[in-house]
Amino acid sequence: MDFGICALSHVPVRNEPSDKSELVTELFFGECYSLINVQGNWFQVRMAGDGYEGWIDFKQHTPVSATYFQEWKGQAHPRSIDVVQTVSNSQTRIPILMGSTLPFFDGINIRVGEQRYIYNGRASNPNLPNTANFLTKIALNYLKAPYVWGGRSIFGLDCSGFVQQVYGICGYQLPRDAWQQVSHGEEVHFAALTQPGDLAFFDNAEGRIIHVGLLLENSQIIHAHGEVRIDPLDHQGIFNTTRRRYSHNLRIIKRLLP
Repeated sequence: MDFGICALSHVPVRNEPSDKSELVTELFFGECYSLINVQGNWFQVRMAGDGYEGWIDFKQHTPVSATYFQEWKGQAHPRSIDVVQTVSNSQTRIPILMGSTLPFFDGINIRVGEQRYIYNGRASNPNLPNTANFLTKIALNYLKAPYVWGGRSIFGLDCSGFVQQVYGICGYQLPRDAWQQVSHGEEVHFAALTQPGDLAFFDNAEGRIIHVGLLLENSQIIHAHGEVRIDPLDHQGIFNTTRRRYSHNLRIIKRLLP
């Protein structure tokens, strides 16, 4: 099996091997993956962090050795917490976004395959327990980010991509989609007992989980719906303050933080 790493700010991962295909997620700088299929100029990949699968253009593939891949998987890596930063060496300069992985970061240097880069921005510490206050601070940085189906970037993301990125920066790896994320954590049985950092999940008329958001203080929720926004939450669901009506039906609230 072959392996790779994202060496660009972010790379689109598509449902099928075509530029016209639906965006299902994005690889971010510093994230490893394995190659599981090849079709023409497209590689089907499985992301090392969350196991998600999709297709990337072969031109955006950067190979790494099996040894590097296993070493990468065996460590928790810091993430960039600046909205936009760069990594650089004497040959190149690469823009990266908030939530990017900083492989083997020692405070100055990172190692991306055989390349080494300098990173001078702020980074999370995956070895320290992160509090609800830190989680909330990271989440609020995404306010007004536009909704993009399949996106994970501050310049465009969906509801589960937003939650996955916020928790990932704080050292908690969640699955990619809301229906997968709902299996994590312990249930909070009443909306009035929620704490900042809890996740609220919402379903459709068929009972399928279709939306997720992150709870703040005072029964408010931050979520990606058109944009990353803050709305009130009660036992019924999210009340959209712009349209003055409920937009999502509450199914369950889960607590992941200790």
